[in-house]
Amino acid sequence: MFAYTTPLIGGLLIGLSAVALLLFLGRIAGISGIVWGAVSGQPDNAWRWLFVVGLLAGPLLYHTVAAVPHPTASALPWWQAVLGGLLVGFGTKLGSGCTSGHGVCGIGRLSPRSLVATITFMATGIGTVYIIRHILGGV
Repeated sequence: MFAYTTPLIGGLLIGLSAVALLLFLGRIAGISGIVWGAVSGQPDNAWRWLFVVGLLAGPLLYHTVAAVPHPTASALPWWQAVLGGLLVGFGTKLGSGCTSGHGVCGIGRLSPRSLVATITFMATGIGTVYIIRHILGGV
């Protein structure tokens, strides 16, 4: 039962945090924009750093309190992880936002641009998994 409720609770917390950020600060909870604003030194970046710290501390706190084992390290070589991160960053900049900004907040605000962006990155993800698993024979 716990395995099924954890994603539900996580989804509810993501939705509540997105709504709270919009209500209290008038900001969209797009992670890429929040992180970029924090590291680029925008004048109102204190809340951004708190958000980023919460993103990192939340899972650690959950695993500690819930006594759930921490995920194991990936077998992926470091350079592939770095390359993947750079490609995600490039795509985020190209698409003017990330999955959280477009998928969670944009669709919730009925933004046509976010709907198109979400359909595009979901279709690309599905296509990539299909090609890697079924055509190239990867894991």
